[in-house]
Amino acid sequence: MAVAQAAQPANRPSMDRLAETSSPGAWRIELGATLSLAWPLILSNLTMAAIQATDVVLLGWLGARPLAASALGINLTFAFSLVCLGLVTASSPMMATALGHKTQSVHEVRRTFRQSFWMVATVTVPVWLVLWNSEPVIRALGQEPALARDAEQFLHGYMWSMLPFLLFQAMRNFVAALERPGWVLAISLGAIPLNALLSYALIFGKWGLPQWGIFGGGLGSSIVWVVQALLLAIVIVTDRQFRRFHLFGRFWRPDWPRYRKLWKLGFPIGLAMGFEGGVFSAAAYLMGLIDAESVAAHAVALQIAALSFMVPWGLAQASTVRVGKFLGEGDRAGIARAGWTAWALGVGFMAVMALLIWAFPRELMTIFLDDTPENARVIALGVSFLAIAAIFQVADGAQVVGAGMLRGLHDTRVPMIFTFIGYWAIGIGVGAWLAFRQGWQGQGIWTGLAIGLIIVSVLMIWRWRRRETLGLTRRTG
Repeated sequence: MAVAQAAQPANRPSMDRLAETSSPGAWRIELGATLSLAWPLILSNLTMAAIQATDVVLLGWLGARPLAASALGINLTFAFSLVCLGLVTASSPMMATALGHKTQSVHEVRRTFRQSFWMVATVTVPVWLVLWNSEPVIRALGQEPALARDAEQFLHGYMWSMLPFLLFQAMRNFVAALERPGWVLAISLGAIPLNALLSYALIFGKWGLPQWGIFGGGLGSSIVWVVQALLLAIVIVTDRQFRRFHLFGRFWRPDWPRYRKLWKLGFPIGLAMGFEGGVFSAAAYLMGLIDAESVAAHAVALQIAALSFMVPWGLAQASTVRVGKFLGEGDRAGIARAGWTAWALGVGFMAVMALLIWAFPRELMTIFLDDTPENARVIALGVSFLAIAAIFQVADGAQVVGAGMLRGLHDTRVPMIFTFIGYWAIGIGVGAWLAFRQGWQGQGIWTGLAIGLIIVSVLMIWRWRRRETLGLTRRTG
C-alpha cells in the first residue's frame, strides 16, 4: 500500500484518501444504492444455486455413483459455461458506462445488448458438440468408464440448458445496468419449485412422465432455463422502461465493431472466470482419480460453498455496475466509494459464513445426503473438505468482489493473468502435489484451492489500490 501511494503524483491525492474525506452521507447513499441493486441479484444468484442444489439432492437419492456421474457432467459443462458467461459479462460494464456517460445511451446500450446475443450464438454450438460426445473426453481425463458413460447420459439432457442460461444472463445484465433487477429475482424464484417438481418427475417417473433417471435430471434443468429466458424476454419487450430501448428490433443486423469490442473486453473475463471455475472442475476430476466417494463428497461440499459464494458474487455484479456508472460520469471519488462499499459487504458476509460452515459441517452435509451407513464415508470426507472451505470463504469473497470492481473499470486482462497464476500455476499444482505426492488425497486438493483463492484475492486488491497510478479511472469510449 505504501509503495502504491508513493507512486501517486504529488499534486493529486490517492482516490482512497479522497474517498475517506467524502461526507458520511455520501457513503450512506452508496451503501443504500449498492444494497438496493445487489440484493435482488444476490437472491437471483441463490435461486440459480438452489436449482443446481435441488438436482444434487434428487440425484443423491439415486445413490452416490449417480451423484458422482452427474457431478462429472456438471463440472465439464461448468468449465465451458463460465468462459461463455465471462464473454457475456462484458456487456455489463459497457452498458453501465454508457448509461453513466448519458450521451446516446439508448443507442449504445442497444448495440451492446444485441451483440451479446450474437456472441452467445457464436460460442454455444461448438460447446454443444463437445458435450454431446463427452464420454471419451471424460474417460481421457482418467475417470471410470461406467461413470463417464453415465455422465454423458446426464449431459445429453443437461447440455441444452447452456443457450437459454447465457441468453438469460445477457438480458439480466441489461436489467441490472438499469438498476431494476427485481424482475430477474421474481422469475428466478419461480424457477426453484418448477425445477424441483419437473426434475423429480423426470428422474423417478411421476405424474405420468417417463422415468429417465439421471438423464431426466439434466433435461428438467434445461427446460426450466428455457422457461426463464422466455419470461425475461417477455418482460423486456413489455415493461415501459425497458421497451424504449427496442432491444430486439432488427436483431439480425450485425454490428461488427461492437461485436469485436465485446470480444476484446469479454475474452479476458471469460478466461478469468474459466480459470476460476475450471479449477474446481479440475478438482472434481482429480477426485475421480481417487474414488467415486471422493467425487460425491466434493460435489456436495462444493455445492455448500457455492451457495454462500452467491452473495459476494451478487455484490461483485453490483460493484461492476456502480463503478462503471461512476467511470462514465468521471467521478473518481464515486468509483472508490462504490468499490470499497461492495468489497466490505462481501468480505463481511463471507466471514460470517466461514464461522457457520466451520461450526456445522456435518449438519450441512446431511441436508444433501441421508445419514446412512452407505453414505458414512462420503459424509466424513465432505466434513473434512468443509473444514478447509471455512478457511477460504473470506478470500473467495474478497477476490470475486475485487474482480467485479476492476471490471467496472473495464480492467480485465491483468486480472485474467492473476487468476491463471493463483488458481492453476499455484492452486491446482499445490493441490495435486499434496494429494498424490504427500498422501493428503482429497484434503490436499482442497488445501490447494484455498491457497489459490488467497493469492488471487491479495492480487486483486493490490491492483485496485493502484488504479489511479495505472490510469484505470480514465473514462473509456
